[in-house]
Amino acid sequence: MNARIKAWLEILGDLFWLRPALVVLGCILLAQFGVWLETAHIAGFDASSPDTNWGYSGGAEGARALLSAIASSNIGVAGTTFSITIAALTLASGQMGPRLLRNFIRDARNQTVLGIFLGAFAYSLMVLRTVRTVEESPFVPHLAITGALVLALVAIGTLVWFVHHIATSINIETVVDAVQRDLCKAIANHTCDEAGPTRPTEAPSGCATAATGGGYVQAMDTDALADWADENRVMVTLRVRPGDYVPSGYPIAFLSARAEGAEGAILDAVTLGRRPAALQDLEFSIRQLVEIAVRALSPGINDPFTAGSVVDHLGDALCRIAPRHLPTGVVLREGRAVLVHPVTDYDGLCDAMFHMIRQNAAGSVYVLGRMLDVLTRVAEVERFEDRAAELSRHADLVIAAARRDVADPSDLADLEDRHRRFRRTAPVAVA
Repeated sequence: MNARIKAWLEILGDLFWLRPALVVLGCILLAQFGVWLETAHIAGFDASSPDTNWGYSGGAEGARALLSAIASSNIGVAGTTFSITIAALTLASGQMGPRLLRNFIRDARNQTVLGIFLGAFAYSLMVLRTVRTVEESPFVPHLAITGALVLALVAIGTLVWFVHHIATSINIETVVDAVQRDLCKAIANHTCDEAGPTRPTEAPSGCATAATGGGYVQAMDTDALADWADENRVMVTLRVRPGDYVPSGYPIAFLSARAEGAEGAILDAVTLGRRPAALQDLEFSIRQLVEIAVRALSPGINDPFTAGSVVDHLGDALCRIAPRHLPTGVVLREGRAVLVHPVTDYDGLCDAMFHMIRQNAAGSVYVLGRMLDVLTRVAEVERFEDRAAELSRHADLVIAAARRDVADPSDLADLEDRHRRFRRTAPVAVA
């Protein structure tokens, strides 16, 4: 699928109103279908003989009262549901960071709950408009009213379930686990079973192509751009990757030679947006986890246990990467490099995971000790020498921060012992 279409679908997932609107539309169509079954006398339904129908068997006045009660109660509960959601978003924004709001807004369950209540309201109104008394040529759609009763019961169960869901969804461990699952999916999608072609070391040169408008790089269609470069016998060197912010007029690519239609091909392959997207950005979920940890370490919250939990999940991500290869950013066609683009390397991942947490955990013996333990476990799994050296660099940075900021000699001695344990483990990883 084209990268631009994928980015567009990603944006649709951020629209909180889209799924409720579809549910409401479905309920309206269902109401129309129920009324049509009654008027067409399908399957023996006879509006003039309510006693022969199953489900609702009352008269027009009772039907109007019932549908009015269902409609008014559901629109009231929908307002309450929306208020609870806003309160949960406010709490999440204050404790875990505003960028975590995306996870709550994209939650299909929250959207579906709101859609069910609004849908029951719309269904009841659509059926209510067809009810007529004796003075108006009597008509009572018994089947459709029975459907409204069923929707009312579904709404009651949904309300109970929603209270449980919203209470668990704002739990910090639940949020961290949800972001961790997104990170695991990104690792599976953006890592390789085998090593890619070697990346050229020379600096990019040639004809520059500038971006016509600024924004975040949300997606890149590297296959389409590589095919175009192969057809025109040029090599394209991109200077941006998903997650980067591109200023207006910034040259985002260099071509080895001039080619007709180069600017259009490059701009079509690079999708820019107003905010970062997780579609192709391996570090997107990492930044979310790190933000949770940094806020937990702030003086206003002071929750080192949450930061320690985040470090554990980051260590799990590195263990998942250990047997796999990161892409080199080189695309070949017939054995020739036609496209080179920036990618996230192992050093960059480790820096994104640990730098900010270590800097904000100054003096927190618990978090610094947890970081050393996690690095030790990852070193036991890792089998690449350059990666083990990167883990060793971060372990040295952690113990350096501890020596600078930890005042208690016994705590410092414990951290020194954990660092020595890492040193005994790291050589095994590179053997």
